[in-house]
Amino acid sequence: MPAHAESGRGNPAAQDAKDQQLAQFRAAPAHDALTTDQGVRVDDTDNALRAGRRGPTLLEDFHNREKITHFDHERIPERVVHARGAGAYGYFEPYASLSEFTCADFLAEAGRRTPVFVRFSTVQGPRGSADTVRDVRGFATKFYTREGNYDLVGNNMPVFFIQDAIKFPDFVHAVKMEPQNEMPTGASAHDTFWDFCSLQPESTHMLMWLMSDRAIPRSFRMMQGFGVHTFRFVTADGRGTFVKFHWKPKLGVHSLVWDEAQITAGRDPDFNRRDLWESIEAGEYPEWELGVQLVSEEDEFAFDFDLLDATKIIPEEQVPVRPVGRLVLNRNPQNFFAETEQVAFHTANIVPGIDFTNDPLLQGRNFSYLDTQLIRLGGPNFSQIPVNRPVADVHHNHRDGFGQQVIHPGTNYFPNSLGGGCPAHAGAGGGAGVFRHYAERVDGEKIRVRSESFQDHYSQAALFWNSMADWEKRHIVEAFRFELGKVGSVEVRERMTGNLAHVSADLATLVAEGLGLPAPAPVPGVTTAASPALSQENLSGTGIRTRKIAVLAADGTDAGLVNAVRGRLAAHGAIVEVLAAHDGSVQGAGGELLDVDRAMPTMASVLYDAVLVPGGAQAVSVLAADPAAVRFVEEAYRHGKPLAVFGEGTRLLTAARLPDEVVLGESAPSYGVFTGNGTAPAEDVADAFAVAIERHRFPHRPGLLN
Repeated sequence: MPAHAESGRGNPAAQDAKDQQLAQFRAAPAHDALTTDQGVRVDDTDNALRAGRRGPTLLEDFHNREKITHFDHERIPERVVHARGAGAYGYFEPYASLSEFTCADFLAEAGRRTPVFVRFSTVQGPRGSADTVRDVRGFATKFYTREGNYDLVGNNMPVFFIQDAIKFPDFVHAVKMEPQNEMPTGASAHDTFWDFCSLQPESTHMLMWLMSDRAIPRSFRMMQGFGVHTFRFVTADGRGTFVKFHWKPKLGVHSLVWDEAQITAGRDPDFNRRDLWESIEAGEYPEWELGVQLVSEEDEFAFDFDLLDATKIIPEEQVPVRPVGRLVLNRNPQNFFAETEQVAFHTANIVPGIDFTNDPLLQGRNFSYLDTQLIRLGGPNFSQIPVNRPVADVHHNHRDGFGQQVIHPGTNYFPNSLGGGCPAHAGAGGGAGVFRHYAERVDGEKIRVRSESFQDHYSQAALFWNSMADWEKRHIVEAFRFELGKVGSVEVRERMTGNLAHVSADLATLVAEGLGLPAPAPVPGVTTAASPALSQENLSGTGIRTRKIAVLAADGTDAGLVNAVRGRLAAHGAIVEVLAAHDGSVQGAGGELLDVDRAMPTMASVLYDAVLVPGGAQAVSVLAADPAAVRFVEEAYRHGKPLAVFGEGTRLLTAARLPDEVVLGESAPSYGVFTGNGTAPAEDVADAFAVAIERHRFPHRPGLLN
């Protein structure tokens, strides 16, 4: 149903229309058999054909190839998923050699810089959707290594909705806009998505991440990235080690709250893209640390889950993340289309020393990405587009086709003698830097069956829930209520809350209460295990560099105090902007002019990380009578953001109807509200304010809704 479907409740005509709309999904005859495009009946569309229960996916699976090929070519020219993105150039630099585990050249020497291009993106919405919707974020990195391009194509969540890539078309069709009206844009809060997930228990773990604040990051610069799959490192002598990749932001992991995210989508739909661009332009280069979890081949089956299951994590308490290098983004693209839009990532773009596993989701991605790029970028020569072009030399016998830019002399076949036998096999001389697949024994029946080791769909979803702080749990409950509240089908709502009972009885009961449903029956044996590394309470960064602070001013503002506090906060690396009812300047209490950086009507509290109200009786009277200024303070408080108020500025807190214990109480700093009453130097208050901004949120404030 569309996102506004709930508005029809209590209206019989609207309810009839909604019932008719839902009936469209049940209109097809119940006994029509699933077939291929050629009319061949298919008995399984949930599992790709593989060699053995845990073996690799087979190319001869014509149904899988047809299904994914058709899906890959559905939209022209924007990406089917990850259409809205932002990108930047930079470099990756290892801390030390990893040659003990991999022969990958770009990881072989401490301090050697490898150029990169990184693209961040949302998944569901088209290019015109907003940045701050609740969604998964892509985090794809192209390393231009001396041995060829390596693409680490990940997300800001370490798991995914499905275990087998044959389900990709089904999942994306369900989460995309509904086919009859192409709504909602950039949102998962609708019937088809939740119908799919309620029938697909393997999605439950990913749903917990999606309903958490991880789905609404404060910025690309403040979100984690994950490779999702289990890959392999391979040494020069062919020894393998399982590896999972993690990106950790230097600024810490921070998110928006849901109300704030919705307001931001209207105030600045480019909020995350603008933040990335402006930070790089200002020389505040975003930075992440690359970490790896390493598991020896001998320990492949040492866990109570399957390493090949992309709906599972390896808890960091079991296998710590080992920091191995840093990523710095220091240059914006010159042309969005030529670079950010045309960059082509592919999970199968790997280099010597890195190889795949038999993860069925990864195996399907290795087919799908190349297939998609062939139609998106006009043919097989997209690797010649500058942003995709490797720094390594390219020699092959590929010729012609759309977009061919290279003039190829000589022969175009192998073997040949007329061209001197070139290009020859790189491995003929046994030299280093040649890609060799990891040697792994594979045998088994050709079957469409998923391994029994993939069947636990709830334990890690419960692990995630158990690991959250109380305020994170509250946000998850509110997110489920919001999303399922947009679903018109009571059957889907009931089925989904029933699934949540396998995660937590408390979670299922609270969500059901919000939907007006009876609480599902408790499920015995739900895990109580937790992983503290999953909570954002434990993922703060250090310092407040690039945090944005709004100073609310008017004629009569204490300009000296503003300059003193701004100087102190700027020394911490914060961006401090003076806002007033108009552009230009305001006159300070002593007659001096104070420059205005932004007109308040063009901005909003959601675009800042903290708010400061300086003293000055005349100025505070003006601000307290201005609904925009009052709303600015009220929203910032409600969203848990730090507030600093000096002198008469407390009147603005009263005008915003903040609780008395915050306006007057000595415990206000514990709520992230600081009042400079003149006894403490302004610089000292600014320093305490900076510590609060570093914390990011104060979720336990009196009267706080979020």
